[in-house]
Amino acid sequence: MKGVLLALALLLELALIVAAGWWGFTLDVGWPVRLLAGLGAPLLIAVVWGLFCSPRASVPLPASGKLTVQAACFVTGGLLLALAGSPVPGALLVGLWAVDKALLTLAHHPV
Repeated sequence: MKGVLLALALLLELALIVAAGWWGFTLDVGWPVRLLAGLGAPLLIAVVWGLFCSPRASVPLPASGKLTVQAACFVTGGLLLALAGSPVPGALLVGLWAVDKALLTLAHHPV
């Protein structure tokens, strides 16, 4: 079960990156800005994730700090999807991450 939850976590992280790119490429502005936002937003989220949230994070945080940064990233991804005209997928992204994170926590620390 834990392997499935970890695989889902990875897929959700990839979906987060795609959501940021989707938002940038759907902006109602000129193509240079869309290109910058479509490539820059996912890159920014990936850098933040790599620095603070990855298993080999450059900046180690306590569990609560790591959870806060992860939540901020996913809420941002959900909001970006909503701004791109896809509020339901945005809410699903955040909701699925929250459920997956809770189940992974319970699997790691059974009650």
